[in-house]
Amino acid sequence: MPDLVIIGAGETAEIAYWYFTRHTLHEVVAFSSEREFIKDDLLLGLPVVPFEKLEETHPPSEHIIYVAISFAELNRVRTRLCNEAMRKGYTLTSYISPHAFVWEDVEIGYNCFIFEGNVIQYHAKIGNNITLWSGNHIGHRTVIGDNCFISSHVVISGFCDVGENCFFGVNSCVIDGLKIAKDCYIGAGAVVVKDTEEGKVYIGNPARIYKDSLP
Repeated sequence: MPDLVIIGAGETAEIAYWYFTRHTLHEVVAFSSEREFIKDDLLLGLPVVPFEKLEETHPPSEHIIYVAISFAELNRVRTRLCNEAMRKGYTLTSYISPHAFVWEDVEIGYNCFIFEGNVIQYHAKIGNNITLWSGNHIGHRTVIGDNCFISSHVVISGFCDVGENCFFGVNSCVIDGLKIAKDCYIGAGAVVVKDTEEGKVYIGNPARIYKDSLP
C-alpha cells in the first residue's frame, strides 16, 4: 500500500491519523500544511511538511493524500487543497469505517471520510470530498454533491438531491425527494420540508431562511 500524507495539522488531521492507522493498511508518514499555518515541526511524532514543497519531500509517485480539513468557509478550504494536491499529481484516497453500513452498489468519490455508524442505503451516490461524521442516515437513491460536510445524526431521506458545498448541522433532517441547492447551511436540528434556495442558512422546524450563507 502506498504511504499516506495527511493534509492538515489540526484536530481533524489528528482524528484522520488515528482512523487511517487503526483501520487501514496505509502507513501515515507525514502531515502537511500551508507554510503560514505551521506552528510546530512535528505532529504525533511525524513531520509537518510545508504544502508548497510537499512534492519535493514526498513525491506523488510514492505517496497518496487525504485532505483532513473541516468545513471552513463552507468547505472551500478543503476543496481548494484537494484541487491543488491533484494538480501536483497526487491521488486522493477515502476512508470508510468498517463500522459503517454501506450498501454494495453505493458510489463513493475521492477524499471522502465516512465515520462509524453511518447508514448509506441502496443506490445512493456520495460525491467527492465529502465528510460524513458519525451516525448519519443517507436514504436510498439520494445523491450528495461534491464538497459537503454532514455532521452527526443527520437524516437525509430517500430520493433527495443535495448540491455542492453544503453543510448539515447535528440532528438536522430532510424529508423524501427534496432538492437542497448548493451552498446551503442547514442548521442544527433544522427540519427541511421543502426545496431550498441556493446560498442560504436554514434553521428551525420547519426550516426557514435565517440569512445568506457563505460566500
